[in-house]
Amino acid sequence: MQINQALPIHCAYCFDVLIASLQQKDVPKPTFQEFDVPVFVTFHANKEDLRGCIGTFSPGPLGQQLAKYTFLSAFKDSRFPPIQTKELNSLDVGVSLLINFQKGKKWNQWEVGKHGIIIDFQEGGREYGATFLPEVAAEQEWDINTTLEHLIAKAGYRKNYQNVLDKIDLTTYETSKAKLTYAEYLELKK
Repeated sequence: MQINQALPIHCAYCFDVLIASLQQKDVPKPTFQEFDVPVFVTFHANKEDLRGCIGTFSPGPLGQQLAKYTFLSAFKDSRFPPIQTKELNSLDVGVSLLINFQKGKKWNQWEVGKHGIIIDFQEGGREYGATFLPEVAAEQEWDINTTLEHLIAKAGYRKNYQNVLDKIDLTTYETSKAKLTYAEYLELKK
């Protein structure tokens, strides 16, 4: 098994945590190899309706990270009502491990669909920063320039984005992703 690779067992653990939380039971201990990594946990209903997505860029023990961000994604994502037991059959869970961080890149040294990007820059005595996960630009069908225009706006900078391109300190990262439906989870548990 490769370290820093998302696996179905990681997704199954997210369902273990979700079910334990719904039943107000203790969260089980993970049975997979632990390593420190930043993670995002994403729930969808009916394969496409987002039900929660929360994560962190701070590395931590995988089991703890998955337990924490499963709970937050399922019950505390302010965009959605908390997940309920009656929804289990319609759910799938995705685990994204954030890997291969590369700091000190120029604004155009990354690939749409492969890299997530974090930008930081200063302008007018103010600091700006924002991120997009790797799939955002590809899903929106943006090129590098359009992605940066949106990301610079997300950071709060409202003037012409081209004014700050050469001031950007860019970090790239990638994700290792795994996804599991509730039906697949039940099969694994047999």
